Amino acid sequence: MSKKDFVIPFVGLKQGVHEFNFEIGKAFFESIEYSIVQEGNVNVTFLLDKKEAMLIGDYTIRGTVKASCDRCTEPVDVEVEGEFQLVYKFDDKPSEDESLVIVYPEEYEIDIKESIHEFIAVSIPSRTVHEEGECNEEITNILSEYQVFTLNEDGSIKPDEEDA
Repeated sequence: MSKKDFVIPFVGLKQGVHEFNFEIGKAFFESIEYSIVQEGNVNVTFLLDKKEAMLIGDYTIRGTVKASCDRCTEPVDVEVEGEFQLVYKFDDKPSEDESLVIVYPEEYEIDIKESIHEFIAVSIPSRTVHEEGECNEEITNILSEYQVFTLNEDGSIKPDEEDA
């Protein structure tokens, strides 16, 4: 996977909407240093609306990535999906707005690789666990030795039998 695969030269594009599609796989995640995702299959559709003073980028992300289970730390497939928008403004002054990317007058292309990676990362749920009974049994047995409480069906905490 080449770095140029995610570089969009906007200078030659006519005004209006242009569609770009990307198949994100293991090579993409391996090419990013310190990525929280190491593997996955994600489809990204990037709609670039070129206007006179700005570019509007709409990202649609759908797919599956491998993450660590919060319970047993083994890999688990996690669905990711989301829609995001970035505005690329032609200007010569920096901006503090996170959804606004400044495109300086000497630039003629935008690199969307980091944006795609960030949007995939923020699409991962805050808690990732295997379905009930699918966790690594050895790890869950070790964890249960140190468990000091259990949850009732309503989510309230009930003390273990030994502590009562």
